[in-house]
Amino acid sequence: MSVRSEIAAVTERVAARSASTRQAYLDRIHKARDAGPRRQTLSCGNLAHGFAACAASDKAALAGDTTPNLAIVTAYNDMLSAHQPYERFPDVIRRAAHEAGGVAQVAGGVPAMCDGVTQGQTGMDLSLFSRDVIAMAAGIALSHNMFDAAVFLGICDKIVPGLTIAALSFGHLPAVFVPAGPMPSGLPNDEKARIRQLYAEGKIGRAELLESESKSYHGPGTCTFYGTANSNQMLMEIMGLHLPGASFVNPNTPLRDALTRAAAKRALAITALGNDYTPVGEIIDEKAIVNGIVGLHATGGSTNHTLHLVAMAQAAGIVVNWEDFAALSEVVPLVTRIYPNGLADVNHFHAAGGMGYLIGTLLDEGFLHEDVRTVAGGGLSQYRREAALDADGEATWRDAPEKSHDENVLRSAANPFQATGGLKLLTGNLGRAVIKVSAVKPERHIVEAPAIVFHSQEDLLAAFKAGELDRDFVAVVRFQGPKANGMPELHKLTPQLGVLQDRGFKVALVTDGRMSGASGKVPAAIHVTPEAVSGGPIAKLRTGDVVRVDATAGTLSALVDEAEWAARKAETGDLSGNQFGMGRELFAAFRSMAGDAEEGAGVIRPAALTEAA
Repeated sequence: MSVRSEIAAVTERVAARSASTRQAYLDRIHKARDAGPRRQTLSCGNLAHGFAACAASDKAALAGDTTPNLAIVTAYNDMLSAHQPYERFPDVIRRAAHEAGGVAQVAGGVPAMCDGVTQGQTGMDLSLFSRDVIAMAAGIALSHNMFDAAVFLGICDKIVPGLTIAALSFGHLPAVFVPAGPMPSGLPNDEKARIRQLYAEGKIGRAELLESESKSYHGPGTCTFYGTANSNQMLMEIMGLHLPGASFVNPNTPLRDALTRAAAKRALAITALGNDYTPVGEIIDEKAIVNGIVGLHATGGSTNHTLHLVAMAQAAGIVVNWEDFAALSEVVPLVTRIYPNGLADVNHFHAAGGMGYLIGTLLDEGFLHEDVRTVAGGGLSQYRREAALDADGEATWRDAPEKSHDENVLRSAANPFQATGGLKLLTGNLGRAVIKVSAVKPERHIVEAPAIVFHSQEDLLAAFKAGELDRDFVAVVRFQGPKANGMPELHKLTPQLGVLQDRGFKVALVTDGRMSGASGKVPAAIHVTPEAVSGGPIAKLRTGDVVRVDATAGTLSALVDEAEWAARKAETGDLSGNQFGMGRELFAAFRSMAGDAEEGAGVIRPAALTEAA
């Protein structure tokens, strides 16, 4: 089935908006393709340094231009459960490269921080900016110009977006992203949330809370709820940068290893040295970006991608904005129920039919562009398949199921859970914001109540503990934007706000900060832009002002007399406590240069976009 007219219209709008910047990007990567890599052009000293640590056979192979060399860019560390399995991936990839007649080298490592560890802590102020640091670090890894293709080992929140930005900055190189997979299912996510709320109410102690959390996050692999990390994996597959069916295979299994070997071999097969050259800068085009946004809506994915996808697209010369997200949300159905939008986790999603079924049903109903390039070759129909092991223990592919194995988790796009997507754009006299409504009950899509203004999440938590919030109210937590303090997630507030909502109060959150990719049942207008520190309207709010958060009409408004609002001065926050400690002083330049949330909230501005501006 051809793509629906509404999808085509958004894609055409993005392409028209991006015409000059996209062409400038393609011109640059084509010039880089024509220039190299050609290891014979390196000086003997350059080349000797580049393969000094290699085995003799690899040195001989790399001395010429005919053997492809594969860069491994890894986000391995053994503190992050999602990234610990990557410890042994380089050996697996090097062996696979040799089998395919190539060479593989670890080109470099990038930092990988865990928002689960830093949630509600000082280190969270560095979290969003780590995306740009990761992109820069990966760029350094690839700058040696020794490589014909790259594989990227990364999963979690800022890591995949940062790696994608770097890959697109070296867009003349083929790039395959290699996941490590989710940990097996542990304590059900709804039970974990229940225990968190009991702790917030003081009904259980720290020992019981820690026991619950340890049963939830219990082994190697990605956390199993559908937050930013698993939204990343969905995006990499639906945008054609994973091998089909690779996203949600558990770590340290024969199939996981087979897929890793297959990814290495495929990366070597699509270099400019062969007949199937597939540079990543041509894979990620306007249609691929729209496919990614469609996948985000169809699965109720992370709000963080209203930042990350914008930044990733910019790296390929493509300009998308929240209007595009909103237009697609109006027509794309929600076809999954994965926590926090349901009780299932990503293992249940994978068992129900997973990415193969999801992509197939969205293609059948005209919600995805099929005519795109992918690392698997061919169009997106290649991704209607699921991975399996053949008789020799290698990866093979078979058709994904035609029907979902569990319609409580995964449904046809012709019979969705709801007719529209999980994200909404809000506009009004408080600026622009996004809200995730896929887990919010319809009767809570509109909240109109007096504001209580806070300048930190700690102040809100103290007010809750003191019993000052047992009422209808809109919590306004401002001076949390990228320029103020790096735009931390405020997920630590979720249990307390959930408790108040469960007590029967009308509660909502308005903030220029972020919420977790797993933000759930409390309506939250987030990423408010312009942010407070830039004099945005959110800085005009006073405690007691009535605020209306309306996810039905798509509005975010202070119900204040128009003349009074126009005359009111924006407050200035005391940011002195955000400047130092836990490395924050190292990021002063990032805070001063950060873009607005709708522009991706980063410091990297691709040359083509800067020139266009």
